[in-house]
Amino acid sequence: MEFFSFDQAYVERLREGDFATQQHFVAYFQPLLHIMMRARLIPADRIDDLTQDTFIRVISALRREGGVRQPERFGAFVNSICKNVLHEYYRSIRSADPLDDSHFEIPDKAIDLEGMLVTQERRRQVYEVLSEMPARDRDLLRAIFLEEKEKDEVCRTFGVDRDYLRVCLHRAKERFRSLFERRQQTPVSGVAVAGENT
Repeated sequence: MEFFSFDQAYVERLREGDFATQQHFVAYFQPLLHIMMRARLIPADRIDDLTQDTFIRVISALRREGGVRQPERFGAFVNSICKNVLHEYYRSIRSADPLDDSHFEIPDKAIDLEGMLVTQERRRQVYEVLSEMPARDRDLLRAIFLEEKEKDEVCRTFGVDRDYLRVCLHRAKERFRSLFERRQQTPVSGVAVAGENT
């Protein structure tokens, strides 16, 4: 791969959402990040998610004042953000623990899936879907919807800000919805988790 020289103009175009620059950004860094993750033995099914997380954080950082102080070192900046994402991924693996029966006793009012928890059978299905999800997504949904933790506390626990929490939460809910619908003979439409607005 031919190395690219980044400058202030490039960073500004990316910050402003220039389409061609965004395309170059993804095309340039995606293979580099994939190589880095494969070298660290990240499971193939997680590489794309972690790469997307990295891109989202880079763009978010660009849009904060003082986010990139040395445009010529933009490659190192992206690399450092990727390392932070990987650090969180490893931490989520270490802290992951299987759901036990105590989690099933949380009051129904803490989660609203369009009435899907009316029966014990449906409750069991919901928790089975949660147990199949990646640890980070499962823990995030549990913290917000089952344990009803304050979002600032969740941000501290997951090491993210409120903007990125919204992204993570949306992604986790979409994964839940997809897994749940696959379990049903007739796809469930309009499944909505309470507390969607962060």
